[in-house]
Amino acid sequence: MNNLSPLSQEAVTLPFLSAEGIAKSFGGAQALKVATLEIAPGEVHGLVGANGAGKSTLIKVLAGLVTPDNGTVHLDGKAVAITTPHVATELGMSFIHQDVALVPNMTILQNIMLGVEKKTWAGLVDWKAIARDVAPIATRIGIRAPLDAKVATLSTAESWLVSICRALVRKARFIVMDEPTASLSAAECEKLFEIIEDLSRSGVAVLYVSHRLDEILRLCDRVTVLRDGRTVANFARYELNRAVLVEAIVGHSAAAETVIERRRPQGAPLLTVSHLVRYPKVDDVSFDLFRGEVLGIGGLVGAGRSELMHLIYGADRLDGGTMQLEGAPFAPRSPNAAYRAGIGLVPEERRSEGLLLTKSVAFNLSLGNLRKLVFSPLLPMVSSAKSRQMALATVAELAVKTNGIHAPVGSLSGGNQQKVVIGRWLRRNPRILILDEPTRGVDIGARGEIHRLIRRMAADGMAVLVVSSEPDELPDLCDRVLVMAEGRIVGELAGDAITRNAIVAASYGQQVAQEGTVKS
Repeated sequence: MNNLSPLSQEAVTLPFLSAEGIAKSFGGAQALKVATLEIAPGEVHGLVGANGAGKSTLIKVLAGLVTPDNGTVHLDGKAVAITTPHVATELGMSFIHQDVALVPNMTILQNIMLGVEKKTWAGLVDWKAIARDVAPIATRIGIRAPLDAKVATLSTAESWLVSICRALVRKARFIVMDEPTASLSAAECEKLFEIIEDLSRSGVAVLYVSHRLDEILRLCDRVTVLRDGRTVANFARYELNRAVLVEAIVGHSAAAETVIERRRPQGAPLLTVSHLVRYPKVDDVSFDLFRGEVLGIGGLVGAGRSELMHLIYGADRLDGGTMQLEGAPFAPRSPNAAYRAGIGLVPEERRSEGLLLTKSVAFNLSLGNLRKLVFSPLLPMVSSAKSRQMALATVAELAVKTNGIHAPVGSLSGGNQQKVVIGRWLRRNPRILILDEPTRGVDIGARGEIHRLIRRMAADGMAVLVVSSEPDELPDLCDRVLVMAEGRIVGELAGDAITRNAIVAASYGQQVAQEGTVKS
């Protein structure tokens, strides 16, 4: 997989954008060595690679956020110097990142028009005239909320539509979408795909960056693969399948699927959940969790899975129901109470809820373990030597890729950030560890490492609850799977019954039953 596949004739003769030989170093470490990218007008072009492969750096070069050490960028056959984000915008380029950059307290229309010259009347901004111009574009991409609605009231999917509308108002000919479906439901993803296909037909080029290979295979006309800062492959649609992409990303054929030895629950339950209710998201949920078990919680986005985990962790109050921990009543009134009872939580939003991004790797690992790191009970001050020793041991044990334990944790890739959050709890050694979307935004290699770590923790006797909206993940990992829909557990799978199709079928089962009732 060392040679580039030949580009299509159209891409060779009619490139809208081409970036050749892009190289960039940060602090002596090379993020990009030789990156090459060509995109034709109206093309949906996939960009894939493991965390740390250089995707983000290449995007920052195109966005004018960083200046490359070497290489050139051409637009319409002319060399351009993209020195600032404003220059990129003037050239018809727009960038929509995973964390959508909108101002919550401003209206949809105001966000769309940020940085754009506005019509005026009598020296004042003529918002009515602007709204008349923007409305057809907003309607085209499916914005249903009034343009004077505050962005703070929108869902994640609606915020994405606002960002796309802003790009079109600026007459963008090239839009970069970074992990656009990470927080979207299946229905919202379908709507986004329709919009992307419509943009392509109208001549807008889209660079689609995602770890979800099924989406890449469905949407993209061509795909560029980065590995270790280099462009290692470029595929046309007809050349693509999942195995070919995985091999290009990791650098070798994918290993045969690991067959896990599923554990059967034994002994008394460690945690018993009985008829839990939290209106309107959790409705009469009951289950048992056993020592050494990996219990998956599947279902669609919005099914109530994260809300259920928050109840167990004491982050939300119960409206009804009870819990028992090792046979004793358990009713945590705060996360601190759950923490002291031996329960840990790796949250879904690791960057905003699980890490202090500007602080070091060592600092983030020490959080939650400060009692272990003091000089002595009589001298309750954190020992820098103990903190350093623990950080070095954790980084080595989990193979965290970092420039050092004093590097800001925000500089790490997504997979390595997740390892830091899990490593913090590994040192705490909780009885129960809750992992909410543990591999979201993580590349295929880091995903396998995290899965092996989870199985190892369970083998050591820890009970692990894994929430995942990806039905392909749970069969590779779990001893049992509970499927939620509309706040209820609608299915339980064990052994060979844990399959992707079974999880998907159960996720929609309650809705199908309701539809059947209505029809009858």
